[in-house]
Amino acid sequence: MTHNTPLSPRPLRRLSDVTRRVLTAAQLRAQGVTAAETNERCRPGGSWQQLLPGVFLLHPGPPTSEERLHAVLSYAARSPFRATVTGAAASVGVPAQPNADEPRPAPRYPEAVITGLAALTLHGFTSAPPLPSLDTIDVLVPRMRRLRTTGCARIVRTPAMPTPSYVTGLPVAPVPRALADAVAELSDAGVVRRLLTEAVRAGHTEPVAVVRELTAARLLNRPHVADAVDSLLAEGRAIAEDHLYRMVREHALPDPVWNVDLRLPGGPHLGGLDAYWPEQAVAVELDTRAPRQDDDALWSEYARKRELLERLGITVVHISPRKLRDSLEQQATVVRTALMASCDRDPAAYVVVLPR
Repeated sequence: MTHNTPLSPRPLRRLSDVTRRVLTAAQLRAQGVTAAETNERCRPGGSWQQLLPGVFLLHPGPPTSEERLHAVLSYAARSPFRATVTGAAASVGVPAQPNADEPRPAPRYPEAVITGLAALTLHGFTSAPPLPSLDTIDVLVPRMRRLRTTGCARIVRTPAMPTPSYVTGLPVAPVPRALADAVAELSDAGVVRRLLTEAVRAGHTEPVAVVRELTAARLLNRPHVADAVDSLLAEGRAIAEDHLYRMVREHALPDPVWNVDLRLPGGPHLGGLDAYWPEQAVAVELDTRAPRQDDDALWSEYARKRELLERLGITVVHISPRKLRDSLEQQATVVRTALMASCDRDPAAYVVVLPR
């Protein structure tokens, strides 16, 4: 009997290929296959094999990467995808489709989400290892679930399940959470640095989101992670600065002076700015910093600087890297409006502009 052969009057061909090949014991029972028959088929040299406790592969030979992913999710899910068209439809809240040639709804795996290196590979990270080379696949489950790490499934418990992305129909942790779970298991500083750098350089996420997850996971006290985060923030700032230069150039804004420090004549240092238009007293500051365990003082200092500049009559436009990436034209309009409004304001206090 091959894996394409129906197991019962409810034919498995109604399901997608991978869901015909990877089934749980409950799904097999629903198809009329007894435990004794399952055990018989899983004997050495048999036509089936058990991949994980209660999860079976309905063909001999090594599983594919897709089969391993579905097996791990089936093992970890509280109520795995049922091996019937009705069950599949119910799991996603749509009616069953009578035509077997029509696309089937993606299977759902409640309370199970792929994370770590496997998730990063699915998200398209070139610095993450290919799926076949991974001995284990990390899967997130709620903290109170009674599951153990076994075989190719490594259980990662969490007090709060993230809202997953869906990659090829599989629930996958968002990039910042997948990075944190991957970094927690890595000791190679070069690998950690490459993963974090690619996350920002390739536009998968923002530095602030990554640092937030690393902080929540209490990973910033590891020297190799802290060093990689410094590189991550530097990479994020360089990308944001490129976007800012492009905004001024492509949207025909007046040329500012770039990367300057402001001082009162003979007085204190007022702070650094990424772009400044002296005639209009308009400044742009990029918010490329990220929350760290000891950064409350830095945030307070930033707020004080902005308040002081505005008391001196200098308009400060605060722009995040995400806004520059996602809505460059809109941010250019905000800056242009501030420049045009300068003629309606009282003159700003005289300040000294120095290169930073």
